Amino acid sequence: MTSLYAPDSPLAQAARLRGVGSRSPRQAALSEADRTLLEAILADEYDYMDHPLFDLATDEAERQIFDEPDPIAQPDTSWYHPAMSWADEPKLGKSATKTLTAAEERVIFAQYNYCRFRVATLRETIVHEADPDPAVIREMLDWHHKAKGYREQIAGLNLALVLAMAKRVRGFDNDFGEMISEGNMALLRSVDKFDITRGFKFSTYACRAILKAFSRQGIKHSKYKSIFPTDFDPKYEKSNWQEEKNDQHEQDLVDELKRIIAGNKADLSDMEKGVIEQRFAVGDSAKLDSKGQPKPMTLEQVGRVIGVTKERVRQIQNKALEKIRSTMEEDVLR
Repeated sequence: MTSLYAPDSPLAQAARLRGVGSRSPRQAALSEADRTLLEAILADEYDYMDHPLFDLATDEAERQIFDEPDPIAQPDTSWYHPAMSWADEPKLGKSATKTLTAAEERVIFAQYNYCRFRVATLRETIVHEADPDPAVIREMLDWHHKAKGYREQIAGLNLALVLAMAKRVRGFDNDFGEMISEGNMALLRSVDKFDITRGFKFSTYACRAILKAFSRQGIKHSKYKSIFPTDFDPKYEKSNWQEEKNDQHEQDLVDELKRIIAGNKADLSDMEKGVIEQRFAVGDSAKLDSKGQPKPMTLEQVGRVIGVTKERVRQIQNKALEKIRSTMEEDVLR
């Protein structure tokens, strides 16, 4: 049996193109990203779904597949956002309910599979060459990128199928996020395996594949629950890290405020300083409650203490806060 690493094997050729061993000047013209992608293409068979138009001459096939049909618009997937529970499931908007017609599906799947057909054809011409022409490699990679774009476009235009099938099995004890992820993977596999020449709509094929994926996931989940019947799972425990971080940030701001007031870094007048201390319960003038804890006072209460209206207290407070804010910003800049 021929070794995968024989001198004429795809893996050996890919290794040479990535720079393992000697590299010719022609190979050196490829970027590192191109060599990595090339290795992946040469390592495995490159599949495509055949079509009668592929038997035509190259120029004629490309003219009929790409030039004659009207272009299909890119999908709007703004409605399809990540969801963690059934309560957060995305809603189907107008853009989600738009589906491809049978004629549009015939066009876009012919374009997608022709790109893969060209990659497979060019791959066969260079897979055993010791020093393939970079121009041929570049052409092959360009067709691969076009195929990837069509694949993403088809998947984006059919994302609603995943959500629709998930709603059909929502009674199952499955995590919604995991179901959507499994459905997305099944949708991508369906795009690769769908044969438009059989005359069926893509949704007929994809929906069945998505439901099968959900079924397999449900079986795995049931087996897991039978082995680990407890409901406790540490990965679902909510962390309080963000709350602690917010509390620490607030405490840092309070400490900074106290430092500015204590040293009068903001150049506050005696009245401004007194108003801030009493309004926000900081400093020596802060009022204490029955438990000896600082207690903020209302505008009206501060007004009665210093003998002015609460509107005047608000004006003094805003002026003092502006001085404190400017001082804090200057400290940050320094």
